[in-house]
Amino acid sequence: MTDTNDTRPVSSEARAARQSRLHRLMRYLPLIAPVLLWAVPCWVLLHSGQHWPLPVTLGGTALFALGLVGMPFAMARGHGRRQQDGAAIVGDTLLGSSWVLFTWSVLLGVALRLVLTVAGVGESQDQARIVTFAVLGLTAVLLTWGYVEARRVPRVRRLDVQLPRLGAGLDGLRVVLITDTHYGPLDRSRWSAQVCETVNTLEADLVCHTGDIADGTAERRRAQAAPLATVRASRARVYVTGNHEYYSEAQGWVDLMDELGWEPLRNRHVLLERGGDTLVVAGVDDVTAESSGLAGHRAHLAGALKGADPDLPVLLLAHQPKFIDRAAAAGIDLQLSGHTHGGQIWPFHHLVRIDQPALAGLTHHGARTLLYTSRGTGFWGPPFRVFAPSEITLLVLRSPNLPSQT
Repeated sequence: MTDTNDTRPVSSEARAARQSRLHRLMRYLPLIAPVLLWAVPCWVLLHSGQHWPLPVTLGGTALFALGLVGMPFAMARGHGRRQQDGAAIVGDTLLGSSWVLFTWSVLLGVALRLVLTVAGVGESQDQARIVTFAVLGLTAVLLTWGYVEARRVPRVRRLDVQLPRLGAGLDGLRVVLITDTHYGPLDRSRWSAQVCETVNTLEADLVCHTGDIADGTAERRRAQAAPLATVRASRARVYVTGNHEYYSEAQGWVDLMDELGWEPLRNRHVLLERGGDTLVVAGVDDVTAESSGLAGHRAHLAGALKGADPDLPVLLLAHQPKFIDRAAAAGIDLQLSGHTHGGQIWPFHHLVRIDQPALAGLTHHGARTLLYTSRGTGFWGPPFRVFAPSEITLLVLRSPNLPSQT
């Protein structure tokens, strides 16, 4: 087995406490975050000793004030009831840009001032202006690179995963995972087709999509999702819902994926047989499904496994890594998830880890359960990925039960 990341066990009580803190923080975040994201860089770049000419100071401050007002307004029109794609693009781009600018205004601003002081650059105005240009330069580089990273076709991440209960006939089974495609305001129909072409080069036995197909209804994003019909797998193509489907008429997405030839695993399973051995491939609705109020939608692991032989190995699709507690308690062999985006824009991963037990990669849970968390194939909202590259994942399942070679 390769590519094993964080294996530290996290108790349910500790995770519940972290989630409680996150929920309390989230109540105030919509009010506090925009002010911090724009006010802190404004102070660091314009008002902390630079002594710019008055027109520069006034003009720069006005731009930050415009961002502070314009970003929430654009996001509300883009993601609220109006669902205006142009406004969503503006709001999302401002959100990502302000996050990167805020992060490096704080980190580089403090670090560079200390370095300059040690180096003997003691004059306040010289220090302040060097910090301003350094922060602006680094932000421009990271945003340019992050945009390219977000828009490119993901690289393929390959790893072998040994499952102790996997029969020898299934050794070498090729499972391709895509997730969090998030088709949205930016038309990515061509990107979608290229992703599917890449998947088809991997000669998969099983292709899985673990949810968050899009931001918007199936009717609205149909053109971007349509290339999914071209994906090839020798055995099956399976799909489970993510939380974003439940913001956008989830049943419409279930119906569209079925129409495109994917099998929605809504609290059910299919059997994959090869060489006289069998793998149970199960899926559950996202953990937010029940609170959506959509009839018949909920995460129900017992229903997904109903009728399956308990001695067979189980591959489970569940959108959020946090479902792993239930999976481990049920003795699932391998859970595939997405949702985290690997943080998407560093250092947002620290907030993700408050809510989820894993950020990315392969982790161990309980006596025998493995969890693979993808960093996602697309991006949500801000069209940037900074230190969190997207991925198409090829997992080659390995059996320890191969006959000995003589």
